[in-house]
Amino acid sequence: MAKQRVLTGITTTGTPHLGNYVGAIRPAIAESQRGELDAFFFLADYHALIKSSEPAMVHQSSREIAATWLALGLDTDSTTFYRQSDVPEITELSWILTCVCAKGLMNRSHAYKAAVQANEQNGDDPDFGVTMGLFSYPILMAADILMFNASKVPVGRDQIQHIEMARDMAQRFNHLYGETFVLPEAAVDGDVAILSGLDGRKMSKSYGNTIPLFLPEKKLQKHINKIKTNLLEPGEAKNPEDSTVFEIWQAFATPEQTADMRQKFADGIAWGQAKKDLFELINTQVAPARERYEAILADSEFLESELKKGAEKARAHAAPMLANVRKAVGLAAFK
Repeated sequence: MAKQRVLTGITTTGTPHLGNYVGAIRPAIAESQRGELDAFFFLADYHALIKSSEPAMVHQSSREIAATWLALGLDTDSTTFYRQSDVPEITELSWILTCVCAKGLMNRSHAYKAAVQANEQNGDDPDFGVTMGLFSYPILMAADILMFNASKVPVGRDQIQHIEMARDMAQRFNHLYGETFVLPEAAVDGDVAILSGLDGRKMSKSYGNTIPLFLPEKKLQKHINKIKTNLLEPGEAKNPEDSTVFEIWQAFATPEQTADMRQKFADGIAWGQAKKDLFELINTQVAPARERYEAILADSEFLESELKKGAEKARAHAAPMLANVRKAVGLAAFK
């Protein structure tokens, strides 16, 4: 029986942080190590161009993200780990899907509608600053998925719409040209932790409130010390349910450690001590991987070889799929 194929993309627009690790990287690697899935992981560097016009940042982010996944134990022999830009078949498929995708579908994209709404509130032209990349990136995302006939795509709730759009494009193509694509399904894990950042809002690069995963020890301690807390004094009971410190603790701790910290909150632990304990908990867990990460980050040859290996595996799937698609739409060789 064939393994279920699962595909995950990681946009290369920043340094991996604790929220990425807890919410996406850790569960994805753990799932892949069970060996029950045919797992595809890719660096979505073409998608990064929609969000960033800083070449050095996109390049460095790709390097950091690749090194992070490898340092945390991703097995590139049992999975397919590649750079999106190393698989040119994806962008060709994106254009073919563009030719079957209704413009009205893209008009309904959350990201596009949010940009239009922000422009209208500012009194600007509705499409001010909107690139065709932003407008049509759900088509590129559909190509990422459909190229490999992934049946499951792990996403957050805010990304479900894009999977539905990919299904719509696949159905339209299949209707016009014959059964070609598997219809993908969104896999939303309600148990995945979403961490708050330094300011109490969701930890996100866009808010600038993140705690990078592999900070050196002293910088990690400084970042944790910046986590926003209330003004309760030592000895005063604290509510773990509205505490970012406790939330992050729970994401890294065992059930026993969580119960212990909950009791300390009830006993009025000082914020300074709680943050010191949190630093020690996280640092103990990430220190071995941090050492591997720094070594991998410095080894360009190793990074390139791993991603090229992944690209070859990915293209072994992509090339025959694209040949089928080209033939289906009439782009076949003359005979």
